[in-house]
Amino acid sequence: MPQTKSAKKALVKQEKRRERNRAIKSATRTYVRKFRRTLESGDLAAAEVSLREACRRLDKAVTKGVLHKNNAARHKSRLWAAYHKAVQSAATASSSSDASAS
Repeated sequence: MPQTKSAKKALVKQEKRRERNRAIKSATRTYVRKFRRTLESGDLAAAEVSLREACRRLDKAVTKGVLHKNNAARHKSRLWAAYHKAVQSAATASSSSDASAS
C-alpha cells in the first residue's frame, strides 16, 4: 500500500483511469461483436452501418489513449476486409444465380 500522500493520490488516479479504460475497451469490443453478428446474419446494409460505428468507437478509443493507433488501424482493416469479403461473396452468389436462371 502507498505510504506517502502523493503515492495515495496516484493510486486513486490509476484506479479511475483503469475503470474508464475498461469501460471504453468493453464498449469498443461490444460494437465489434455487433458488427460480426450482423455480418453473419447476412444483412449487408445493417452490417455496413454497424461497421462504421465500430470503426468510430475504435477511433475514439485511440483518441482517449486506450488503444494504440496501429492496433485500432489493424482491427479496422480486418473488419473492413471481412465486410468486403462478404459483399464479394454475395455479389458472386447473386450473379451465379442470375446466370443459372437464364
